[in-house]
Amino acid sequence: MKTKMKTLLLFAFFALLLCSSCQEEKVEITPPNDSETLVAKSELTSLISATSKRDGSIDNIIDKASCLSVELPVTVKVNGLEIIIDSTDDFKVIETIFNEFENDDDTLDIIFPITIILSNHQDIVIPNQVALESLVEECLGENEEDDDIECIDFQYPIAFSVFNTEFQIIDTVTIEDDKQLFMFIQRIENEGSLLASLNFPVTMVLANGITRTVNNNQELSQIIKDAKNSCDEDDDNDIDDDDFTKDSLDSLLVKCPWLVKDIIRNQDNLNNQYRNAVLTFKENNVAVLRDPQSTNLTEGTWATTITPDGAVLDLNISNAPDFTLKWLVYELGPDRIKLYQDDGNKIILNKNCDSTVDLTKENVIGNLRECPWRVQLLSVNGQRNDSIYIATPLIFFDNNLVKIRVEGENIEGNYQVLEINNDIILKVDIENRPDLNLDWHITRFENSLIKFENDNNNMTMTRLCPDQDTDFVNTTLKANSWEVTLYTDISNSQNQAQDYAMLDIKFIETGRIEITNLNSQTTNIGSWLSYRNDGLFLDMQLENVVPVNELTARWKIVEIESERIELKLFNNQGEIQKNIVLEKRI
Repeated sequence: MKTKMKTLLLFAFFALLLCSSCQEEKVEITPPNDSETLVAKSELTSLISATSKRDGSIDNIIDKASCLSVELPVTVKVNGLEIIIDSTDDFKVIETIFNEFENDDDTLDIIFPITIILSNHQDIVIPNQVALESLVEECLGENEEDDDIECIDFQYPIAFSVFNTEFQIIDTVTIEDDKQLFMFIQRIENEGSLLASLNFPVTMVLANGITRTVNNNQELSQIIKDAKNSCDEDDDNDIDDDDFTKDSLDSLLVKCPWLVKDIIRNQDNLNNQYRNAVLTFKENNVAVLRDPQSTNLTEGTWATTITPDGAVLDLNISNAPDFTLKWLVYELGPDRIKLYQDDGNKIILNKNCDSTVDLTKENVIGNLRECPWRVQLLSVNGQRNDSIYIATPLIFFDNNLVKIRVEGENIEGNYQVLEINNDIILKVDIENRPDLNLDWHITRFENSLIKFENDNNNMTMTRLCPDQDTDFVNTTLKANSWEVTLYTDISNSQNQAQDYAMLDIKFIETGRIEITNLNSQTTNIGSWLSYRNDGLFLDMQLENVVPVNELTARWKIVEIESERIELKLFNNQGEIQKNIVLEKRI
């Protein structure tokens, strides 16, 4: 992909062009059109400036102001206990002390002097509490809309080319962080003699970690505007994420099981009865309560609403009346939820993603049928066979029907879940799949992961429930034909894309992949599958034909946009083995 240079111009630029006509040798310069031009005080200049401002919300538990932050280390007294805050991780220490007792008055006193960093990255020494409060008053209040943009960032380094008045490049300025970018944009806005251009492409990082590559000013402006309000900026004065929407609350509830750590109902402490009970919130609004004493499962329903009084979690579990109530959510953190209602009713739930689900025949059957499954590991008699199952998901249906998807076609088989001598066994019978057709004893059972053993054989399956990001990946892949524009491997760091130049790659809806050699008009077929597993991945399984067989792997998606996808293959030590870039074929 060619590097494009777009120009950041000042209003003075056109005047300078007129002056240049007085020179003995005429230099003709064609200025960029309006869509390519960015000048001082323009929309894009303001957007870049807002994106590079310092976000001060992370330490609001200390300074109660989102437009400034305290330079660390800082010494504070929390409920009378003096502690030194060395890093942002220590903010959790403050929260832990605050949450130790439910009915005490929490206090935090700062040991002055301290250094404050403003949103424009300037430092100010603050001698006392009065001076700090005066500065805080200049900030907007909790959750009020401010002009910094926190939901998208530049991936550094980026570079600007600087020009003289004859529009000749005299310098290249490399920007390493937000502070340098903010200061550089300030120069553009304040200095009438500075002519500069941003060197494209640049990579932008969204709040969810997904990256996007932009190639010109128009794309950059649009992606920043689209991302501006796409995440929770967390501009409240508590480290917990208390400002949330119904969607974010629902998403948090269903993400993992929740352990009951404290429950009071009608002023009766029920911890002896329910401590470490597990509440699971399913996406179909079914709530499942696992009793810690008898391991019985009780089903009910759950629903959330946002009211003027706050968020409400409506639990209705008929056989567990102690949980059945419309609970107000009065604290919501990434790992804990506190619920309360009048008359001393309270529940504290702790998230436990590692909590295993009760291993029962019914639970295994229900879990298998919820989503497709991926064979992550398969070892038969000491030999790893999971590479055979790259991009070939298993789908479990009612009536003991199982299908494995190969090259877009479903191969049918049968399965059974049996309970024998308190042992839960999965039996699979699919034609020509002898390494799957074993009596698999379940040794670990979780919502999204199941491990099996059979004598010297081991298998691990992970669940493939779709989410917003995998939906985006699938839509992008299917929208275009693709070509390989970069291919490197550990043995040759040179770009070998020429070996793949005539390959036209199509990702079909059914999970079939078709790669056509445009010279020979021959087509190789295979399978593809996208999923989330500590990041986004794209599995490709191709015929063993050179060179398409080199694409068979579990590729990590490191960057994806509508017309470009970058993939990397890592070994078990985290080292890059291969790197591929796919671009839309034009």
